[in-house]
Amino acid sequence: MKIVYDGSMDTVLFKDILSTTIPELLENNPDIIYLDADLMSCIGMYKYGMAHPDRAINCGIAEANMVGVAAGLALAGFKPIAHSFGIFASRRVYDQAFLSAGYGQNPITLIGSDPGVTAAYNGGTHMPFEDMALYRALPGSTVLDITDPAMLDNILRQISDRPGVKYIRVPRKTAAKVYKSGSEFEIGQAIPLRNGKDAVIFACGIMVHEAMQAAKELAQEGVDVAVVDCFTVKPLDEKTVKQYAKTTGAVVTAENHNKFGGLFSAVSEALALSCPVPIEYVAVEDSFGEVGTQPYLQERFGLTAKNIYKKVKKVLERK
Repeated sequence: MKIVYDGSMDTVLFKDILSTTIPELLENNPDIIYLDADLMSCIGMYKYGMAHPDRAINCGIAEANMVGVAAGLALAGFKPIAHSFGIFASRRVYDQAFLSAGYGQNPITLIGSDPGVTAAYNGGTHMPFEDMALYRALPGSTVLDITDPAMLDNILRQISDRPGVKYIRVPRKTAAKVYKSGSEFEIGQAIPLRNGKDAVIFACGIMVHEAMQAAKELAQEGVDVAVVDCFTVKPLDEKTVKQYAKTTGAVVTAENHNKFGGLFSAVSEALALSCPVPIEYVAVEDSFGEVGTQPYLQERFGLTAKNIYKKVKKVLERK
């Protein structure tokens, strides 16, 4: 795995990876099967689905049923990957994911696209801030907030063999390029992107870019801040979290979802008993989503490098 971050946006879209990697997986492994809730065209799977209706199944606008079908396929020995918008792949199907898949010990992979503010003009009804909290509460689950297309490609290639319910949280469009194409990632292992002695920012998803920008601005003022990509929010890499917290003594978490049950909760829980340090968060408050462009929504909910900068300064005052 190689870090190539320079602040620029990736030229590859997340949906480009979904539309090429998933068909490749289907062609190479007869046990993998793809399910969708009438949104194949949104991630570039429509042509493949039309050509291979036995391998890419459109379950219609019936997301809960789709997860039930996925659980049944898993029980029969298949490795199902199911997709819908994040709001429908989490809250709408949670009972089926919890009981038919989790409790029933039927391993399935759920892809929730356009999570949080990346839903943009689809608005508050399509803007899950609570999806991370829901899936973190499911016993035996794996919860991933994807950083860039290179990470998505590698995670897709290894996720089907992992037990339990897997929830992949990923935008459809673009994000900052952080990792070199072809990089490999270990699920459950956080990635230090830069070291620092004054504070550490634990971030995930689109907030990794904002964290790096905030660290760059702080460095110009002589504030040395580490940044760690916690793309696996569950199981959280507690060893790395505690190591960096002990080194810096001040922590900020940055996440594109609700502060309740998300990365802030995960990091706080890891530190509470054995490594108490000052901690602040940059996350959506107790709020619903709304309609707007992604830049507007990030500003509206404080999901910005500017806000991370402020929270680092605040936590350092408590150090």
